[in-house]
Amino acid sequence: MAGESAEPPRTKLTLDTPQLAATYDEVSAHQQLADGKELISALCISTGERILDLGAGTGHLAAYVQKIVGSSGSVVAVDPLPLRIEIAQTRATANFEARLGRAEDLSEFADASFDVVYLNCVFHWIEDKRQALKEIYRVLKTGGRLGLNCQDTNHPHEAFHFIRRAMIEAGVECDRNVPGLSGHELEALVTDSGFVAYKSELRRFVNFYRDADHLLAWANSSSFGNFLCNVSETGCALWRDALNRLLEPKRSTGEGIRLERYLLFATAQKPAN
Repeated sequence: MAGESAEPPRTKLTLDTPQLAATYDEVSAHQQLADGKELISALCISTGERILDLGAGTGHLAAYVQKIVGSSGSVVAVDPLPLRIEIAQTRATANFEARLGRAEDLSEFADASFDVVYLNCVFHWIEDKRQALKEIYRVLKTGGRLGLNCQDTNHPHEAFHFIRRAMIEAGVECDRNVPGLSGHELEALVTDSGFVAYKSELRRFVNFYRDADHLLAWANSSSFGNFLCNVSETGCALWRDALNRLLEPKRSTGEGIRLERYLLFATAQKPAN
């Protein structure tokens, strides 16, 4: 109908490639693994616990967690992207397994199966967040903990500011918005799903990139090919040139291009009774 705003395009899971998966494996070993370690610290995971990692990617964080829970505990890593799960499976151990699956459908797991469920840098990508939280609630044990971090729409990454400016300068149009939630939206989603003891915090990070191509590799591999997927090669070249020019004043001698990044960190608990 006239006057109605068009729905944003859905995130596609079919755009991933072996190159994107390999690039993600490389970049996530630093940036997203560091984010995940902070999330794991907030969850106070201990020896012997059973853990579910949703949106596990290539499994770096799950492999880290399996060392915490030890041989008496276990970690199950789930991701909807086959190429990334294949890489995660190379890290499998006796107490760590990687499976193909989605957060919205955890039917392969029984009720009250896990002590902790976490989602590292992935919740903003999930289409049906309420359904995912419903499933997470079901598979958590009584008193089990939920942990997640996600992009905050009120505090977007500094990189996105330069990306948008470069698009304007290059005359490039992109129909994809950066996914995210405000702090109030996230709290409402989690508490409306029945979780209690909700806590959240906005955290600031600083990352360094060699150049625009390095930044683009992070953005495209982290979005499994959805970033600028509708832009022509000519448009991408113009946009990349504009981005390199705009980023140059952010270059720090000896370290690279310095950009700030923000994430909402949240934890909650399934009621004990």
